[in-house]
Amino acid sequence: MARNPIPKEQSTSRIIAKTAEPEGLLRFGQLATLLLFSFFLTLFALPAKSNEALIKSHGFAEFGALKYTQDFAHFDYVNPEAPKGGELSISAVGTFDSMNPYTRNGRAGALSSEQFESLMIESYDEPGSYYGLIAESLEYPENQDWVVFNLRPEARFSDGSPVTAEDVVFSHNILLDQGLKSYAEAVRKRIPQAEVLGPHQVKFHFSPDFPRRAMISQVSGTPVFSKAWFEADPKNRRLDEPRLDPGIGSGPYILDEIDINQRITYRRNPDYWGKDVNVNIGRHNYDKIRVEYFGDAIAAMEGFKAGIYTLRPENSSKSWATAYEFQAVTTGNVIKDEIPNGNVPAAGGFVMNLLRPQFQDIRVREAVQLAFNFEWTNESLQYGLFRHRSSFWQDTALAATGLPEGQELDVLQALGNQIDASILTSEPVMAHSSKAKRPTDRRNLRRAMKLLDEAGWSVGDDGLRRNAEGKVLALEFLLDTPTLERIVQPYVANLRAMGIDATLNRVDYAQYTSRRREKDFDMVSFSYPKSLEPSTGLYQQFGSEAHLYSVFNPAGLADPAVDALIANIVDAKSQEELYANTRALDRVLRAKRFMVPTWYLDVNWIAYWKQYEYPEKMPPYSTGLLDLWWVNVEREAALRAAGVLR
Repeated sequence: MARNPIPKEQSTSRIIAKTAEPEGLLRFGQLATLLLFSFFLTLFALPAKSNEALIKSHGFAEFGALKYTQDFAHFDYVNPEAPKGGELSISAVGTFDSMNPYTRNGRAGALSSEQFESLMIESYDEPGSYYGLIAESLEYPENQDWVVFNLRPEARFSDGSPVTAEDVVFSHNILLDQGLKSYAEAVRKRIPQAEVLGPHQVKFHFSPDFPRRAMISQVSGTPVFSKAWFEADPKNRRLDEPRLDPGIGSGPYILDEIDINQRITYRRNPDYWGKDVNVNIGRHNYDKIRVEYFGDAIAAMEGFKAGIYTLRPENSSKSWATAYEFQAVTTGNVIKDEIPNGNVPAAGGFVMNLLRPQFQDIRVREAVQLAFNFEWTNESLQYGLFRHRSSFWQDTALAATGLPEGQELDVLQALGNQIDASILTSEPVMAHSSKAKRPTDRRNLRRAMKLLDEAGWSVGDDGLRRNAEGKVLALEFLLDTPTLERIVQPYVANLRAMGIDATLNRVDYAQYTSRRREKDFDMVSFSYPKSLEPSTGLYQQFGSEAHLYSVFNPAGLADPAVDALIANIVDAKSQEELYANTRALDRVLRAKRFMVPTWYLDVNWIAYWKQYEYPEKMPPYSTGLLDLWWVNVEREAALRAAGVLR
């Protein structure tokens, strides 16, 4: 299934992030009959330099060699004998008004992007490696100026029509014309042309003005749409507008039925073209996938207990600690499981909008950071289940530690006066700790108030801080879920104790989505997805290009040093170079103090009714809930016969 290049805030992720707390939803062939003459004509159309080797492969690794050879039967982590059948039922909290996952307006239904496949898919047991799905092979020069994908001639959309190079080029172009602006503007500059070379052969050209290391993996994840479907009714079938007709994809599941804001059901396509492709063996085992919608987290939990849905990734520490004391757990019909998570923890926390004037002074931002008491929050409100995050690449070799040295120091020195000189001689900024046994740490608050005084925000007779112009230091924390309220309320109280006119405002899902997109907020809770081989996604998260409108850069961060480090990362020629520049970026981002780092986990909390099973050898980088697990239909039937499932 496609790696969504423009993920929606409400989209369901295949991987449960290591950060947890907000109630969430479960973070995108060459023709066999090609004549020899045609083959040489094709090579002529691929003008590699005479002294540069042309690489042809069944997959692509950003660094190092691929784990799986060209003739591999299936991924090591799947159960190739996994039975097909049964139903996966999961939950979503909130509303939806569209089945178009790429719309610029409205909220798309959960899993709506899963119907669209990409040219290649990621391996779950090796970072930065991709293998052919719609494309059976790819070829590119060593300098990666361009790439050609050879499509599988047997690939079909769900209506039986072939997937062609025309569809791939159309998909690339419509994402640029009608996709999210932050994605379109970045990609347009870096991938100036997609070209049809033949019915099943497409070429992407990469700009020489930008690093090209991750360009191949980026275009390989582009979702492929049916050109014919869109062009049959171009007025009503747009990518940027909400619609209940999802269109047609080439994936294993198709939309079965929808009940607006109640449920969505997908069913396996019995004619799915790719069921025997090696990357799909042992995957996509459910006959149906059903998503039940609930108005809030409490209702969703009750729905699980009642058997309305049967698999629940848990994101609330309170629920994990207290809500699973019901009969089905006691009898063993419901299993509480913890599955190790080898992914980089999503960098979660409370983000300040740097476009707001009150956050221009770094002393104000540090003061706002000091007001959050993680230790008390974790022990008193989160049952001591979490760990405190400091790094954007926590617990990995990419996290900055100690004083900068070696290649990392060289990278930072090359930035000159674009960074504060203290970064070169200091350990990286760490999350503030507290020994206070109460929500308010007076020691940290005294430090914070001194910083605010130094920044020119003085306390008036009414207890509120004002600057020289008499403007009150105000801060609105925007939320869309009640789950976080109990966490944020003590934090807001600490901010108020410091003289900041802080308020907590929970709005409905639609209003929250709109305000997030328009950057109409002071602070929000957000998690930046991170990977072991970061690349072009950093531009949307932290780059200047899209800082005014990228929904993935909620801080509105725009900094030349950050831009330079991102360019270095994307252009890295070795893993050592990648790591050194990422550690430097981590150090610089932390020094900017635009985020209050909160908590993370190194396991996935998953509760499920006992009809589900999963492979004995789970991969480190995915829980595989949607595509690796399967249903024991005998157990499922027994549970239904006992009346415990609906």
